[in-house]
Amino acid sequence: MSEKNIFKMAVEGKFRYPSNVGNVNTEDLYDLNVNQLDSVFKNLNKQLKKTEEESLLEIKSKEDSELDIKIEIVKVVVKEKLQAKKDALTEKENAEKKQRLLKLLKEKQDASLNDLSEDEIKKMISELE
Repeated sequence: MSEKNIFKMAVEGKFRYPSNVGNVNTEDLYDLNVNQLDSVFKNLNKQLKKTEEESLLEIKSKEDSELDIKIEIVKVVVKEKLQAKKDALTEKENAEKKQRLLKLLKEKQDASLNDLSEDEIKKMISELE
């Protein structure tokens, strides 16, 4: 089942998830941090284990199927949040590295200016005026 389908089912079914701040709907999951989402996941998992009964038939009740979908949705949201955190860290590290490289480039350019003769410096100044 695709992510698009499970989110569509959640919206159509008006799913609610047990959390430490009360029941939340699907879009509210994105407002929770990963620790809160883990708590939601654990609550859903407990519910699933309570409803699982050994049977010779492989027939799932509507509630069991809904719990499976809710668990998958929470997993998707956690995965996206962890990826966003990782991407933000990578972006920060890249920005810091770029700043160091720009500083190094400026130092190298300044050093190359020190190697210019007096006449070359005067010529460059006159070109800027």
